[in-house]
Amino acid sequence: MRIGSREFDVENETYVMGILNVTPDSFSDGGKWDSMDRALRHVEEMLEEGMDILDIGGESTRPGQDYSMPAQEELERVLPYIEAVKARFDVPISLDTYKSQVAEAGIAAGVDLINDIWGLKWDPEMARVIAERGVACCLMHNRRETGAEGNRYGYGDFLEDVKADLARSAGLAREAGIAGERIILDPGVGFAKSYEQNLEILHHLEYLRALGYPILLGTSRKSVVGLTLDLPVTERLEGTLATTVLGVLKGCAFVRVHDVKENARAIRMTRAIMRAGG
Repeated sequence: MRIGSREFDVENETYVMGILNVTPDSFSDGGKWDSMDRALRHVEEMLEEGMDILDIGGESTRPGQDYSMPAQEELERVLPYIEAVKARFDVPISLDTYKSQVAEAGIAAGVDLINDIWGLKWDPEMARVIAERGVACCLMHNRRETGAEGNRYGYGDFLEDVKADLARSAGLAREAGIAGERIILDPGVGFAKSYEQNLEILHHLEYLRALGYPILLGTSRKSVVGLTLDLPVTERLEGTLATTVLGVLKGCAFVRVHDVKENARAIRMTRAIMRAGG
């Protein structure tokens, strides 16, 4: 798989996507990197620690987010960082957005991958923009609330529904002209799922691989870790590492994380053991 100028062996390796949130209100690091100097130092550190792709986000997607930020405000946040990173570092850039206007401007500024938390289902123009610009995309599983008591997201058979939803996102991409080798799928841990459902989807990650696309796993510091271990967001590293190792064992091609060094080391160790098995 090619992202930007780099080739990724998505069948045999697991790569690290480092997170750079340039938001004041993200759930774990809001406001921490909203200074350009601090942000660029952090990017440099993550590259030294083993980051393969940088994911820049300008709108918080924390639980309870109402998704009302105007596209222009989001662009004003992210474009300076995209341009600065592109000018200083040789790293593929992912843009975390579900708005086609933001995606189009971001791609023009140098973005190599669009990371859409709504899997092309929020903005009907998103698939077209990605297809026309020829970049890669990561399509995450998500659902709107139904309002139904006891079943907020309308699941019947949970695993089958998640698989069907992701297949539909991939179908929207292919219908728009996005090549199959440009598509990554994300099970959406922490989005439109109960605590138990988050654990279930983690347990069955290989089930989603049957769709035929590389899988990105994003669990870093999320509530499923906090609830399992009864820990605040600042103390969820070990739990995140456990999910990263699980992701490697189940064939995930990418993990999206805040703590690059520790996750990269966990991946290297896990891969070394797997290779020793022949």
